[in-house]
Amino acid sequence: MPKLKTHKGAAKRFKKTASGKVKRGHSHLRHMLTSKSHKRKKKLGHSVLVSDADTPKIKRMIPY
Repeated sequence: MPKLKTHKGAAKRFKKTASGKVKRGHSHLRHMLTSKSHKRKKKLGHSVLVSDADTPKIKRMIPY
């Protein structure tokens, strides 16, 4: 069986947790931040889990 290659773009965006779930960051926190509320910017700073529908696809891209 050949080794699976990691999708390098996905590897930079997603991390696996110890329990095997996939973690991601939020978008919309790079520029034009003055028009966004403090509450919104705080929430965007935290990482969240990838949705159940997308998890299998992401796990194939980051196998290790």
